[in-house]
Amino acid sequence: MSELAGCRILVIEDSPVVGPFTAELLAELGCEVVGPAPNMAAARELVENEEVDAAVLDVHIRGERVFPICEMLEAKGVPFLLTSGYADWQMPEKWRDRPRLQKPYTLDQVQAALAALLPA
Repeated sequence: MSELAGCRILVIEDSPVVGPFTAELLAELGCEVVGPAPNMAAARELVENEEVDAAVLDVHIRGERVFPICEMLEAKGVPFLLTSGYADWQMPEKWRDRPRLQKPYTLDQVQAALAALLPA
């Protein structure tokens, strides 16, 4: 069992392939998956109504940028990891130091990135 066992991880991902894939990886790590939220409305609702330990966010959600959700998570003190399949991240300066994963990512990459985010 991984050190992430029992952690509640919010997944915000609009891809019908990547969302379930990410949820499956997290489940393999023993995490409880919240989501995946396929759009900004669902993401806002989950952030407002669910207690989570961390979040994995795709930067681009159905043509929108995920940064308003980053603000909500930051206000709640929830650490998050940004993901993208695009080579050009175009990040606002405020979020440039946040951990990121380039898609496609592996189980080991997700585990290492989340372990670095969460207190041991």
